[in-house]
Amino acid sequence: MAPTVTLVLPQILADVAGGRPEHSLAGVDSVRAALDSLAGPYPILARRIRDETGRLRRYVNVYVDGEDVRRRDGLETPVADGQEILVIQSVAGG
Repeated sequence: MAPTVTLVLPQILADVAGGRPEHSLAGVDSVRAALDSLAGPYPILARRIRDETGRLRRYVNVYVDGEDVRRRDGLETPVADGQEILVIQSVAGG
């Protein structure tokens, strides 16, 4: 059976992902695969998370079960059944 993970988005990104802050994704084995699975139906979401080279935008942080993927294998960070991927968009301002 294919692993199922939950991808959680802040409201500002959920608005461009069908209005849903949580997405249950089956058959993904990495953070990249999870983001790719949402890129087709939600291209605006994809552009807000990754740049034109496919890398995470510097103001976007992604965590797998609370651990920053930049401290692991980046987008190649593996995910297992039942894990949660949390996407957080940094807010800047003065």
